Amino acid sequence: MLFDHDNDEPIRVLTDAESWELLDNARHGRLATAAAGELDIVPINFRASGSKLYLKTTPGTKLAELTIHPQVAFEADGILQDEAWSVVVKGTARVLESSEDIAAAEAANVETWIPTEKTVYVELVPTSIAGRHFLLGAEPEQTTARDY
Repeated sequence: MLFDHDNDEPIRVLTDAESWELLDNARHGRLATAAAGELDIVPINFRASGSKLYLKTTPGTKLAELTIHPQVAFEADGILQDEAWSVVVKGTARVLESSEDIAAAEAANVETWIPTEKTVYVELVPTSIAGRHFLLGAEPEQTTARDY
């Protein structure tokens, strides 16, 4: 998806709607958690649906960490031949337990990356979303000398 850039600027800040559109078509991202003074970031399967993210995973460290400290960050990106994008979502994550919540997550149809059973759904409700689109290319030559 090519976005128009003002004056061919290499970086364009995306609107919230543009960021969600990119997330709607992505399936894999990274979840960053923080608990007990430790930071962690892991790859994860997801789907965007209704201005929320649904994650499908297995019991383990990331679930323990987001249970202890539910404020998380999530990042997904895409890289093509001459363009790239990145979207960062910050928000609150929670393990879904009610049948109604799990049904909503199942309706989002989160596809797994690897052939392992994933039985736990997590919902991430955003507090912020920030997206950037990049025109790729070589670094421009410097026109002034640098003093070191």
